[in-house]
Amino acid sequence: MIKKKDKYSVAVAGATGAVGRKMLQILEERNFPVGNLKLLASASSAGKDLLFQGKKVVVQELLQDSFSDVDIALFSAGAEISRKFAPAAVKSNCIVIDNSSAYRMNSDVPLVVPEVNPASIQGNPGIIANPNCSTIQMVVALKPIHDKFKIKRVVVSTYQSVSGSGQKAINELKIQSQEQLNGNNSIPNVYPHQIAFNCLPHIDKFLENGYTKEEIKMVNETRKILGDDSVQVCPTTVRVPVFYSHSEALNIETEGPITGSAVKELLKAQSGISVVDDPSNNEYPLAIEGEDKNEVFVGRIRDDISRERAVNLWVVSDNLRKGAALNAVQIAELLISGQ
Repeated sequence: MIKKKDKYSVAVAGATGAVGRKMLQILEERNFPVGNLKLLASASSAGKDLLFQGKKVVVQELLQDSFSDVDIALFSAGAEISRKFAPAAVKSNCIVIDNSSAYRMNSDVPLVVPEVNPASIQGNPGIIANPNCSTIQMVVALKPIHDKFKIKRVVVSTYQSVSGSGQKAINELKIQSQEQLNGNNSIPNVYPHQIAFNCLPHIDKFLENGYTKEEIKMVNETRKILGDDSVQVCPTTVRVPVFYSHSEALNIETEGPITGSAVKELLKAQSGISVVDDPSNNEYPLAIEGEDKNEVFVGRIRDDISRERAVNLWVVSDNLRKGAALNAVQIAELLISGQ
């Protein structure tokens, strides 16, 4: 773990990006014991000011020697940057919590969701990987079900917001929506097709097997986090014209007998999950209500009418918070707690 202190020196690499800014917000919200804060970004962002605890902090250029005297570094600057700079941070005796895909499937790097597999952090791990946003909210819901009923197979369809593609995608949805409402044509830049008033069954690159990299991430990461390669995952990931929060429809088949009512009671007792499931009053998880919330919201919990030992769920969570920044800060909290 990490040496116990009253305050810790924390660096945020990619501090000026959407997730980096959210990390700062959550560190402050949760009163993380930050002694010294170092904000790191590209040379073009160096010199900017960001607020933390009411004080301006100047952004510095991310360099190989940026991590001397840093205890914990939160990385959210993309896989290429993580591969280039995370090893230098580890050499400086800093623990890296990496939000990119760079190290997730490395056998010696723990892939952690604190509500699911906190014990996977052992000793001094050097680098700890933050899972993909769509995987995180799914495994928070799956873990208690897997522990009690043993999951055989999950079929998941995701409805992922544009904020998962960054600020340029948010801007593109805004502009295209205005253009379409004004009767004008839209020219896509971030996505291969218009995203406004549309759905794109295409997130990341297509592979030879017809699945996308995003879909295969969900397969491999779910198995690693649950610690069970026997779990079968069949995903379809879709980008939808929503600004924030990802939604997922899950069909879960188990080895043991299972009912929707049993799952509902089970999930109600889980930390980090909020069950919103009263369809008769039109109450179920909504993307707009999940925005800027910490919980994973679960609803539409019901038996699968087409087969035995299967249930359906609808899962919603803020992809920038629990799907990225919050999960990273929770990992940092685990480190300093010594658990």
